[in-house]
Amino acid sequence: MNISAQRVKELRDKTGAGMMDCKKVLEASHGDIDQAIEMLRQKGLASANKKSQRIAAEGIIESYIHTGARIGVLLELNCETDFVARRTEFQTLARDIAMQIVASPDVEYVSIQDIPENVIAEEERIEAGKEDLTNKPANVKDKIVAGRIEKRLKELSLVSQAFIKQPDLTVEELIKKNIALLGENIQLRRFEKFVIGGGVPKKSNNFANEVAEILQNK
Repeated sequence: MNISAQRVKELRDKTGAGMMDCKKVLEASHGDIDQAIEMLRQKGLASANKKSQRIAAEGIIESYIHTGARIGVLLELNCETDFVARRTEFQTLARDIAMQIVASPDVEYVSIQDIPENVIAEEERIEAGKEDLTNKPANVKDKIVAGRIEKRLKELSLVSQAFIKQPDLTVEELIKKNIALLGENIQLRRFEKFVIGGGVPKKSNNFANEVAEILQNK
C-alpha cells in the first residue's frame, strides 16, 4: 500500500527510528501505527536513532582470521563507555561484523556515505557505457543506470548487507538493535581486510604455450 510521508514522520516522531525503517514496518503492517511500533521494538530499532548522535569514543579493536588463515579482518567498533565495550553482547557484535566482512567479498566501505564521489562517477560511467543500453531512450537509460548504481553501491557498503546469521536484518539494523539493547550509541568506525597475495601480481601459466615450447625444443 502507499504510505504517506506524514504517516512515516508520525511513526518516526514516536519511536526515533529511521525514515526507511518506519516506512518498511508501516508497509508490512498496512499502515497500522501500533503494530508498526511493536515491529520496530521487536527489531530493536525504536529509539536507536536518538542515540546515534552521541559521541562514541570507547570500544574495541576486533580481529578475525578465517579458517585456513588466508583471509583476516581488523575492525574498530566504538561505543560510549568502557563498561559497554566489555559487555559480551558488544564483543559478540564486533565478532559477527568481522565475520560478515569476510563473507562479503564485494564490500569495501562501511556505508554508502563513505564511498568517494570519484568511485561513484566511475561506476556510473561503466554502467552508462554497457552495450545493452545503446539503443534505449535517454530517460529509460537514466532510470536503468540509476537502479544499477544503487544496487552496486549497496554491494560495496557493509551496513547495507543482509546479516549472515539472520538474513531478514541488515548489518545496519543489527547495529541499531544492539544500540537499543545496550543503551549506548554504537558506531562501526573502520575496517581493513587482509587477503593472502592481495595486491601482488601473480604469475599466469599458459599450459598450451608451455607444451608447445617443450615440443619445439625436442
